[in-house]
Amino acid sequence: MASEKPPTVIKKYANRRLYHTGTSTYVTLDDLGRMVRQGEDFVVYDAKTGEDITRQVLTLIIFEEESKGGQTLLPIPFLRQLISFYGDSLQVVVPQYLVMSMSQFARNQEQMRKYLQNAFGFNPFQQFEAMGKQNMAMFEKAMRMFNPFQLGPNAPGGPPPAANGQESPKTETSAATPPNEGAIDDLKHKLDELQSQLAELSKKST
Repeated sequence: MASEKPPTVIKKYANRRLYHTGTSTYVTLDDLGRMVRQGEDFVVYDAKTGEDITRQVLTLIIFEEESKGGQTLLPIPFLRQLISFYGDSLQVVVPQYLVMSMSQFARNQEQMRKYLQNAFGFNPFQQFEAMGKQNMAMFEKAMRMFNPFQLGPNAPGGPPPAANGQESPKTETSAATPPNEGAIDDLKHKLDELQSQLAELSKKST
């Protein structure tokens, strides 16, 4: 049986620089975070004392991720509960419990993704995008009905085509009346809002 690959050794120097002994290059906390997400194991030692400081460095990575803003992983109630266990008689139990819980979550993450997709029918962002497109189509159709220059034989609200190739009979209402400019401006504004929402949803779904 092949032996497991030993973890990569990272050395931390007094100037806070992190040295990757495998590639002989300096790395950052973002690089180490990327290694974790890619499943690459590593340990971090203090270059001067030889002390294992992997825990402190991983904590710094979490701190950096939480400080970036946007979507965070650690909600405030969880942080408060976690802090409250320091010095408690149950402190020795909490680490094992968290490891077991996260391991179970990791094993079931693919099933959870499928569950969410089934709950929405498919990717929820795709569903929101489709709804946005339908709404825009409705507003575009309404704008065409308000726009007299687009009213033709096949346009909504336009004159019906005449039979036998003859011209449609003219009526007193054949001359287009001026559209309601306020209504058109309102529709354009709503359409711009929908397009912005659709663009945001497209970014999130990619």
